[in-house]
Amino acid sequence: MTDPTGTMRLLTWLSPAFPTGAFAYSHGLEWAVETNAIKDGETLQGWLEVIIAHGSGRNDLILLRHAHRAAGDAAALRTIAALSLATAASRERRDEALAQGRAFLRAAAPWSPPELPADTPYAVAVGAMAGAHGISGDGTARAYLQTFTANLISAAVRLVPLGQTTGLRVLAALEPLILATAAATAAAALDDLGGCAFLPDIAAMRHETQYTRLFRS
Repeated sequence: MTDPTGTMRLLTWLSPAFPTGAFAYSHGLEWAVETNAIKDGETLQGWLEVIIAHGSGRNDLILLRHAHRAAGDAAALRTIAALSLATAASRERRDEALAQGRAFLRAAAPWSPPELPADTPYAVAVGAMAGAHGISGDGTARAYLQTFTANLISAAVRLVPLGQTTGLRVLAALEPLILATAAATAAAALDDLGGCAFLPDIAAMRHETQYTRLFRS
């Protein structure tokens, strides 16, 4: 990414300080911690590798890239948004994507978002916004997946708990996979949506009835 304005906007929109409410969601990690499936940096890294390469991380990037390309096509964006909701493996995953998408579009109002349905999932909203502003699709995909991963690590740091240093080591170790997944989705069609992240999906479903919950998903 060489356009300084586009880089600044992407950094702002994907900053932890941008009010999307991402801090309130664990993406099912809370159940995984309670059941001891995640208990340290090594188990967290393994869990996130599955999500990134075979689960919602990969799917989100495919949807984001197609929204990026369709930024000026309201009808196509509606179709992509509906398909994105259909990929949610649980009610809480659906609510997570919608709540963050709405919050993102509200907060991004000063930058004039493109015409989007009221119920636009987060990945689709980010992709359409970046596309409308001429920001690189590749750069947006990499930044989105890195931010998504960092948010989940932040949740695990609070839940396990893990030290900040351990969390940063996990994020550093996942950099090659984040880059590889972003590159692998560059030419993916919507028909390529799918995955095999079964345990993270089950965790998201189990979280709905978990007795003690600090997170909304």
